[in-house]
Amino acid sequence: MSGRTLLAFDFGTKSIGVAVGQEITGTARPLTSLKASDGRPDWQQIEKLLKEWQPQLVIVGLPLNMDGTEQLVTSQARNFANRIHGRFGVKVELHDERLSTVEAKAGLFEQGGYRALSKGKVDSASAVVILESWFEQQI
Repeated sequence: MSGRTLLAFDFGTKSIGVAVGQEITGTARPLTSLKASDGRPDWQQIEKLLKEWQPQLVIVGLPLNMDGTEQLVTSQARNFANRIHGRFGVKVELHDERLSTVEAKAGLFEQGGYRALSKGKVDSASAVVILESWFEQQI
């Protein structure tokens, strides 16, 4: 394992969760949640995050149905990943995120009960789950 810094995005049409992680430790932490309009983020915010963290790789959660089939938001997430790569020239990988929101909500609830379940926190925690599950699959 190298010591790369990675950013992860939990793509949603109204909100996009962001987490940062270190490959050397295999851990991630929530950063923020970005507002999106019909899946379109403020690209300046994305650019600012990329400049600040200088990730060597970006992971974008790929939302699939539980049976593995695609839904409308799946192609929107792919487009989002392609745009990050196209605009900023950073390497992007898609990662199956089927259980990330469920895991994120369970983890936040354990830490702080219902008050911890604000939408922004859930989205950025989902990005953490996506990134940490990506790390686990690299071993």
